[in-house]
Order: sequence, then C-alpha cells, then structure tokens
Amino acid sequence: MKNEALFRYMLRLGDDSLILGQRLGELCGHGPILEEDIALTNIALDLIGQATSILNYAGEVEGAGRDGDKLAFLRFEREYTNLLLLEQPNGDFADTIIRQFLFDAYRKPLFERLINSSDSQLSAIAEKSLKETKYHLRHTSEWVIRLGDGTEESHQRIQKALDNLWRYADEIFFSDSVDEELTKSGILPDLSDLRSIWEQTVKSIFTEATISIPSNNWKFEGGRKGRHSEHMGYILSDLQYMQRAYPNMEW
Repeated sequence: MKNEALFRYMLRLGDDSLILGQRLGELCGHGPILEEDIALTNIALDLIGQATSILNYAGEVEGAGRDGDKLAFLRFEREYTNLLLLEQPNGDFADTIIRQFLFDAYRKPLFERLINSSDSQLSAIAEKSLKETKYHLRHTSEWVIRLGDGTEESHQRIQKALDNLWRYADEIFFSDSVDEELTKSGILPDLSDLRSIWEQTVKSIFTEATISIPSNNWKFEGGRKGRHSEHMGYILSDLQYMQRAYPNMEW
C-alpha cells in the first residue's frame, strides 16, 4: 500500500512539472522581450528536469519496468494527474505569469517541507528542486507587481488573468488517502500549514501589485483524478508525437 501511495504521489509531482514545462516550452522564441524569452525557457527546462527526476523515481517505486520516458510519453490522458491550472493555455503574458505565480507560491513551501521526508530519494529531489523554485517564485512575483502596478493596460490584463485562473487555485490543495497514507508513514512531513503560507504570499504580492482576489467562489477540479480540460489532449498530442510515431526511439 505504501509503495502504491508513493507511486501515485510522485506521479502528481512529476505530472505538474511535466505539463507546466511543456506549456512554457511553447513560448520559446515568443517571449515579450529577449530577456524574458530566455527566462521562461530556463524555467521550462528546470521543470522538465524536475519531471525527469521525479518520474524516473516513480518508475522505480512502481517496479513495473517503466522509466521516466515511458511514464511521460506512453500514458493516456486519464492517467495524468496534474493540476488543471497547469494545462491552461499560455494566453497573453499576464496569463502565463499568473498561472506560474500561483503554482510557484505553493511549490516553494512544499519543497521546503519535502526535504524533511523520511524517503531519502524524495528528500534529495526536493532539495535540488527548491533551489530552482526559489528563483521561479522571485521572478514571477516581480512580474506580477510590475504588471499590476504599471500602466493602466498592464493592470487590467493581470487582473483579468487572475479573474480567469483563480477558479483553478483551490485544487492546488487537493488531498486524499494517498496523502494520508504517506503522512502516517513519515514519507510526507506535516503539510498542514501549506495553504496558509500560500495565501500569505499571494495576498502580499497582490496587495503590492494593487490587484484584487476575485470575490466569486468558483472551484474547478478534476486533474488530480485524471479528469482534464479540453486543452490536455492537445498538449499530449504534441508531447507524445515522436514516441507514438516512432516507438522506443532514443536520442
């Protein structure tokens, strides 16, 4: 049971990094300015690197002969358990930044706690990933503030992006029997304060950016259970094309 729970948890971590990395990769060569084009591409590479480490370990835990590549490229849509937030389209620059910021504000304190996991491999992955994620959060925080407290148009665009994407934020804190099992076994440290830390970070940055959290209480979820938005199939068609067209190919 513990191995099954750990496998499913690692898939969630890995799928989050994989799908968001794939989304950001679409922007390579399309950034608003050269420096930001390079920055977003580097963040995408960080996320794909995280996905590689996490999914390779997931394959080891599963013990069924699947490595990170097979888990990334040879599953069906319903087998992916990434957050719905992360598969949403890049939209304009404000959409990309809000999506990334909401995720970074969660991922940083998560990795800070996973370093204390009793599972040495998970702890090592978290320690390496935290260094990158600290930069991701600093970068997106600065952009949220710059856009929100900038021109009238940039303010309107970042507020509109938040209004659109906020509905997906609640799923970030999805929890089920997988989390309960791993917490009991000590693999997952205490994560009870994650939401409060995330809310504090988000509210602080939004206040400085002079943008407001939407007042509606819409909550979209399903990604953690394999129920995805209409965008997921298009992502996978690009992500999986080479392996589907040329099975077992290697670089």
